[in-house]
Amino acid sequence: MAKFITLKANDGFELSAWRADPAGKPRGGVVVVQEIFGVNHHIRGVADFFAAQGYLAIAPALFDRVERNVDLGYNGSDRQIGMALIAKVDRAKLRVDVAAAVSAAKEGGKVAVVGYCLGGSFAYFAACDLADVSAAVGYYGGMILDAKDEKPKAPTILHFGEKDGHIPIARVREFAAAHPGLPIYTYPADHGFNCDERDSYDAPSAALARSRTLDFLAKTIG
Repeated sequence: MAKFITLKANDGFELSAWRADPAGKPRGGVVVVQEIFGVNHHIRGVADFFAAQGYLAIAPALFDRVERNVDLGYNGSDRQIGMALIAKVDRAKLRVDVAAAVSAAKEGGKVAVVGYCLGGSFAYFAACDLADVSAAVGYYGGMILDAKDEKPKAPTILHFGEKDGHIPIARVREFAAAHPGLPIYTYPADHGFNCDERDSYDAPSAALARSRTLDFLAKTIG
């Protein structure tokens, strides 16, 4: 069963979130953090996928503070809308709203945060910020590479595309060299390679990253 719910952040703000429940008792909780396109069809599908693997999945709507019910596709005009929205968002508040989702996901047990693009960065930041995060997985989160002073407090893995036009692979390798204990996987793929609704989708890379992610979740949260 999956539906939209309401979360309350610690500053009192109420935001929506997609909640997908597993068929039986949860193995753990997974917070799915969106791209710049909102909690759209793809992100809801990702949450549903994790629920099918036995996790309580919650995807917070991180644009609710500037515009509610954002559900964009992947064409050029929607990309421009998403870029305009993220420019308006207080990024400190994004951390607050991810924390609200983590609190809700604790109902399922230990919590992992898994994010994509924008969400990939904030999954990493959640591992740095939040004591209730037991694991984090970041897919092609470009802001991570500028967060040199932030270190995850929970086990974390990162996925990047070697052909990413937004995140130069040279910078990823530089970051990896500076963080030798952090598992960083790269793939012969472009930005957004996990999303089967994007032109940049790369099925072999997505499958390998998904396998690594699921193995990591099994070891860290159940």
